[in-house]
Amino acid sequence: MKLTTEEFKALFKNYPLYSQEHEKDPLVIAKLFDPCGSATWFLTEYDPAEKIAFSYVQGLIEDEFGYTSLTELESIKGPLGIGIEQDLYFVQKPLNECLE
Repeated sequence: MKLTTEEFKALFKNYPLYSQEHEKDPLVIAKLFDPCGSATWFLTEYDPAEKIAFSYVQGLIEDEFGYTSLTELESIKGPLGIGIEQDLYFVQKPLNECLE
């Protein structure tokens, strides 16, 4: 699945990198997930030029904040060739609500 569509980029128009760095409970703009695994990325900021997002990731070795390369996520192919997908029904909300 191509993750960095024009619609995806438009979601982050007001949320470039570092725009929420002082927020205690940042707004999650988009959610990505591995349909064949346990990983979920809650994206709070995005730089379309570099295709880098700041996100909170769950389901890998350790849950943590960090920078995520969308180019790298788009290249992942799991079982049966299924890659990382965007939750198209996700409604933007604060991170704490996503983690409940």
